Amino acid sequence: MFFKSFFVLCASLAVAQTSESGFAERNVRYRLQPSDVLEVNYRYTPEFNQTVTVQPDGYASLNLVGDLKLGGLTLDAAKKMLVEKSSARLRDPEIALVLKDYVKPHFFVAGEVATPGRFELRGPVSALEAVAMAGGLKNSSAKHSQVILYRKVNPDTAEAKLINLKQIATLAGIHEDFDLRPGDLLFVPQNQISKIERIVKWGNFGIYANPFMQ
Repeated sequence: MFFKSFFVLCASLAVAQTSESGFAERNVRYRLQPSDVLEVNYRYTPEFNQTVTVQPDGYASLNLVGDLKLGGLTLDAAKKMLVEKSSARLRDPEIALVLKDYVKPHFFVAGEVATPGRFELRGPVSALEAVAMAGGLKNSSAKHSQVILYRKVNPDTAEAKLINLKQIATLAGIHEDFDLRPGDLLFVPQNQISKIERIVKWGNFGIYANPFMQ
């Protein structure tokens, strides 16, 4: 159902495609997600120490300060927020915030591939390798000259571009292949897509793209 809806979304987009040079660079600093486990240690007041899990809505229930929205923050930003909130009850609190467990980096491949889904990003993975990990293209239906890459640029939106896997797969074009980043989504359409919307709402992709619905 997701992949069918996703294809309908892509086929209906109507803004000119972006170029490689205009494709946004994603902030690669890790941001907290649901199911991440954090260890909170207060140097001078260890009675408030705890291990806490980020909930599906992005909040975590913390001793001393209550519920805080940590989802989407970097570890440094989360620590800064915790120090600020704790300062209401403690004088110059010193807090160590450690990420004990986290959602493993991953990417998605959807559309006309043999086994669409979510895949762990355990090292450098190029666009061609990502399609291979998804079982390869459905040769009879895949439009591999117009694959769409969606890359998240902030918590609410993603940027899209067309890539030509057919050209990249040639000896002359192999240098144009590029590595995916955590959270990237590759979509292989069935039919030709002449135009795509450069900026799209990330939430439109449902649970496969929403970091708070893993």
